[in-house]
Amino acid sequence: MLTIRNVSKTYGSSAEKAVDNLSFEVKPGEIFGFLGPNGAGKTTTIKMITGIISPDKGDVSVGGIDMCKYPLAAKQKIGYVTDNPEVFVQFKALEYLNFTADVYGVSTEDRQQRIEKYTALFELDSVLNTRIGSFSHGMKQKLLIAASLIHEPELWILDEPIVGLDPQSAFRLKTLMKEYSSRGKTVFFSTHIMEIAEKLCDRLAIIHKGKLVFCGSLQQLREQQGGSDSLEQLFLTMTEAGMPDGGSAAAARHI
Repeated sequence: MLTIRNVSKTYGSSAEKAVDNLSFEVKPGEIFGFLGPNGAGKTTTIKMITGIISPDKGDVSVGGIDMCKYPLAAKQKIGYVTDNPEVFVQFKALEYLNFTADVYGVSTEDRQQRIEKYTALFELDSVLNTRIGSFSHGMKQKLLIAASLIHEPELWILDEPIVGLDPQSAFRLKTLMKEYSSRGKTVFFSTHIMEIAEKLCDRLAIIHKGKLVFCGSLQQLREQQGGSDSLEQLFLTMTEAGMPDGGSAAAARHI
């Protein structure tokens, strides 16, 4: 469903690459976690996958469609939840959902059914005629989630989707991600919450300083590292994430 091949990106005159020769594949019907420390290149990679920015070199393919050559066709296959929900704040919620449905050419019958389904799920059905600018961060996040599914995308991309959600909404989102992948759709999400990634992901990729350091299942990661540690402990080891007092990642494994 998604293929990243030898992708690199540098910003301005920086000597360091934000993303450095990144390659991996995401299969249909799986939940794929995309992990890395702050500044590792996760959001840059997601912006290249969604066509917001172009790679300096390399290829991004969505459902066999080259994002650089055929961006509109590739984007039709994607539903995207950004890490910043501050969008279209002058719209009313229903106006935004209908606008999104118009962009993707969703029929009146299908959009009505999906709007009812997802706004009821996230308890937004009572505020559909309220302007988005008056929403809390969590409500905006839930609206973006509903909008991202309005066209039933083949590839559902979520960048830090749990941030700002209350526990009930977070639980519903995780359940929805599982249900969506069970229908043969692909879920690709980034997160800093290792427990969520450990429970949800079929496979995952870890990047550090723009480079891929692992791609595979949690079991494969444990086998590679020679232990049965939690994903959090393995992540700390692989990204050399030191403790606040300068201690090593190895020390973090004993906390």
